[in-house]
Amino acid sequence: MAWNQPGGGDKDPWGKRKASDQFEVDKALRNLQSQLRRLFGVGGDGAPNFGIGLIFIVAIGIWLLTGFYVIQQGERGVILRFGKKTELTEAGLHWRFPFPVERVEKVNVEKVSTVEIGYRSNLRSGNKSKIPKEALMLTEDENIIDIEFAVQYRINDAANYVFNVRDPEATIGQATEAAIREIVGRSNLDYIFENRKSVEDSVRQVLQKIIDSYQIGVGIQAVEMQRAQPPDEVKAAFDDAVKAREDRERLKNEAEAYANDVIPRARGGAARLMQEAEGYRAGTIARADGDARRFSQIATEYAKAPSVTRERLYIETMEQVLSNTSKVLVDQKNGNNMIYLPLDKLMSSISENGTPAATAEPDTATSGKNANVPRGRGDFRSRRAAP
Repeated sequence: MAWNQPGGGDKDPWGKRKASDQFEVDKALRNLQSQLRRLFGVGGDGAPNFGIGLIFIVAIGIWLLTGFYVIQQGERGVILRFGKKTELTEAGLHWRFPFPVERVEKVNVEKVSTVEIGYRSNLRSGNKSKIPKEALMLTEDENIIDIEFAVQYRINDAANYVFNVRDPEATIGQATEAAIREIVGRSNLDYIFENRKSVEDSVRQVLQKIIDSYQIGVGIQAVEMQRAQPPDEVKAAFDDAVKAREDRERLKNEAEAYANDVIPRARGGAARLMQEAEGYRAGTIARADGDARRFSQIATEYAKAPSVTRERLYIETMEQVLSNTSKVLVDQKNGNNMIYLPLDKLMSSISENGTPAATAEPDTATSGKNANVPRGRGDFRSRRAAP
């Protein structure tokens, strides 16, 4: 039967409810209104209530004030909104939505940081602690070397430094060790000791290439080899090898110095002999040419007057011969055929006194019966011979 049919009773759902049900609904509405008034600072009688509402407003203000931040000179701020990069801020005072909506990562882009390989420095004491697992490396000629490096770097891109790598400092350290081992592994031990600058440049190039491939946003400023030496276990033998190599270089330098001294003198002597030979050849040729010309002239004159030319040639020849020899002249016309001359004494006196020759003449006072007697040494007078 329908609710609106006659005789159906009072079944209208929109009809009046019971008084108890109406009271419960009104009570619930009043409670809700009172809670809202207290929440927004209004009392039950309409007067303001500075309780929870004021605290709520102050909390919101403090929360908003936490959005202010300062970026120092030389730093960059990377703003993250729910973990995603939104912008990059420069130095100065800025505002962002407070946590947990946004947060800022501050990165110092002007600071030069250092990565140490093979050792660690203690800033308080100033001492260094050795890290053998990083310092000991194998060279191309299968020698073990104890090497230490210090790498200085600076951040170029703050966003890449924050987002692309989880731990940038550890990554840079591992990349540095890998680059050093690569260069040391393809170099000989002597090359590392003798070409320190070249090794540093090679490590820097390889390291920068690795870091660029990771996109860390870091630029390598300097690579310095702090120490390079053999391990302590073989240091004595290595020192002996170094001393032998130094002795070899010393002897080599001494040999080069001796060669540089002897070779120029030998070349100078050879050049002098060559010049003397050239001079001798030129003089000989000139004399031969002169003699030939003189002989031709003499032959021409001889053809004109043979006797005169023969006499003159004889006189000139005797003049040349007698002027350079010792002579003893004896006058035989006025003396004996038998004459004793101490030629040995005369020649020795000539050589001692430097007189070129002596002329012996018989004494004119000796005559008669003594004419046939050989004359002694006192019977002759010596004099210089005419040239």
